[in-house]
Amino acid sequence: MQKSITARHFDLTPELRNHADIEIDGLTRYFDNIISAELILDKERHRQKAELKVKVYKETLAGTGETDDMYNSIAMAVDKVKGQLKRYKGKLKDKKPDRITDLTEETTRPRTNDEELDV
Repeated sequence: MQKSITARHFDLTPELRNHADIEIDGLTRYFDNIISAELILDKERHRQKAELKVKVYKETLAGTGETDDMYNSIAMAVDKVKGQLKRYKGKLKDKKPDRITDLTEETTRPRTNDEELDV
């Protein structure tokens, strides 16, 4: 997974970068096939905002968090994306059994004598 962390209007400390990396890496617990994650940290006066965009196959999931503490903002954004990843994974699981049952019905259907075997 590619990770990108951008800080706007302040200097990113190593501790904050490490915390953000750990939080982003924790998303793989909910969905393994994350292509990339982009975290944008923004600070304006007393408002500290974190915006997280996660790219999965054909989808981009996004979550934002805004508090007076950057660590809490990151946690809020990650929690929102976790929920979206859970729903996305559920949608994939719902679609997959239909395809599997359709394929097994075709392959397990008994042949009659009139049908030719395609080679």
